[in-house]
This record gives sequence, C-alpha cells and structure tokens, in this order.
Amino acid sequence: MVNRARLAPLACFALLLVLPPLLEAADQAFYISLLTRVLIAGLAAASLDLILGYGGMVSFGHAAFLGVGGYVFGILMTHGFMGDTLVLGSLEIPGTNEALILLPVAMVLAGLVALAVGAICLRTNGVHFIMITLAFAQMLYFLFVGLEAYGGDDGLSLWDRATLAGWTVSGDMATFYLSLAALVAFLLLARRLVDSRFGMVIRAARQNERRLAALGLPVYRYKLACFALAGMAAGLAGALTVNHAEFVSPAMLHWTRSGEMLVMVILGGMGSLYGPVLGAAVYFLLEHLLSGWTEHWMAAFGPALVLAVLFFRGGLWQVIAGKKADKGLEEGGPHA
Repeated sequence: MVNRARLAPLACFALLLVLPPLLEAADQAFYISLLTRVLIAGLAAASLDLILGYGGMVSFGHAAFLGVGGYVFGILMTHGFMGDTLVLGSLEIPGTNEALILLPVAMVLAGLVALAVGAICLRTNGVHFIMITLAFAQMLYFLFVGLEAYGGDDGLSLWDRATLAGWTVSGDMATFYLSLAALVAFLLLARRLVDSRFGMVIRAARQNERRLAALGLPVYRYKLACFALAGMAAGLAGALTVNHAEFVSPAMLHWTRSGEMLVMVILGGMGSLYGPVLGAAVYFLLEHLLSGWTEHWMAAFGPALVLAVLFFRGGLWQVIAGKKADKGLEEGGPHA
C-alpha cells in the first residue's frame, strides 16, 4: 500500500524543482514570484505549527519574530550597501549583503527575542498566554514604528537582493530556489525534532503538563526551547521575505500577520508541518483569484475557511495524506 503521507511531500518537492523553468518558458514568470511568497509564508506557518500543533502554545504574536528577522536583515543590508557600520552604543557592527551572514544573524537574533518573550509568556497559560504574546508583538511593532532612521512607519526599501557566497541571486528564479532550500531544510530538521524524545515531551506537555512535571521533567525548559526554535525559523522567514520584496516595514509585526499565519495552519492542518505549507498555498491562491474579482476578497474567503474547518477538521492535509494530522488534537485539542 502506498504511503501517501510520505509520497505527497516528495511529489510536491519534485514538482517545485521543475516548475520555475516551465513557467519561465511559458512566459509566466510572475507566478515564480508568487510561488516564492508561498514558500516563505509556508516556512513561517510551519514554524508556528511547531509550537501550536505540537506544543499547544497558541501564540498570537508569532509575527513579531518574523519582523525582527526581517528588520535585522534589512538594516544590515542597508549599511552594507552604504559601506558603513551599525553603531549600537560602543558596539560597531559592519553591514553586509552576504546572505550566508545575514540569514544566520537574523535567525539568532529572532531566536533570542523569542527566548526572552517565551521566558515570560510561558509562565502563563490559556487566554493569558495568548494575550501576552499579542502584547509583546504590539510592543515590538511600535518599537520599529519609532525607528525613524530606518523609515519608521513608511518602512525601509533596499537597493537590491543579497548575494550568496559572492554570487548574485537577485533573479526571481534564484530567490525561489533559495527559499525552497530554506523550507526543505526546516521541514527535515523539524520532522527529526518532532520524532525525537524532545518532540515526545512537547507533545505530551500539550496533553498533560502536570503529569510530566510530576515525573520530574523540566517541562518549562522544553517548551521554552521549542518556542525559541520556532522564533528562529520565523526570523529566517522574515529575512527571506525582505530579501524577496526588497522592502521591510512594521506591518510585518502587526497582529494581523500573526492571524494570517494562524489561518494557514488551521486551513492546512495542525500538527503536520506539511499542512501549513499547503494552507499557505491555498491562502495565496484564493487571494490571487478572489482579488481579481473584488477588492473585498476576504469577505468571500471567510466562508470558504469556515467550510474547510467544518468539513476537514484535521485540515486539508488529511485529504492528501489520507490520515489525520495528529491524533492528540482530536482527543484533547491544544492547550496553551
């Protein structure tokens, strides 16, 4: 019997490898840029699924880490193009346009912010956890609004895209494959993490955190580590977003962006990793189609989302994989 849960991701990956040259040959290069947006949004949504679908941590401020990664990338690239340094007190940080430096730095700083935010938020649960993550995201949003040196509310435009090991990757196809490589790398690492003992503890904590604590496991540390790792992945997605759009603004940190990621996760299927990527693809496809008919496309998208949730409780991924994303979600649901 064919294992559709394993075959489907491989088939999608093979299709994505050959699709850009086919689109370019068909003079439909616009869709390469659209697919790049889907891949990056899928990475951001999958990072949220790591804490929501597996850890039951319902964060409404995940876009904060997306924005931090984006701003780190954009600010360092700006100084790199200007040929000067970023001065933070007595610390001078040279600017650069090298992706092999920018992407890891964006990930690390986003992860550190997630670590600090999670250290406070994870001491609460339920609706309090949701509201505190939202509050931190809005605080960071207004922080970047106040950065007048980097555009403030208007945002910051870049002159070009980053280079990779000295090679220019400014073309849409090169940016597509860079984003695809980042997404595949995260999915492989996240899958190994989820299937490890660490992942077992995270999933068990979603079901009964008190029992794990009674067994002597440091549940808080496990959840904090998971929260920070998800923040790092979101920071990577933010950096790739800025590299693709050549623009960064405080809108990346707004709570509505977190809401969009939640929609992608729910639509695709929580606790599957691949489901949120599918949710991102469906989200952008519907946006592209419906926005061509009306500027109020969200009014039509809303009922479609409701129907998807009602008829596919495990998300759209269960239709492709032929099984529910995570049995635990059906049994007890996520608990912050």
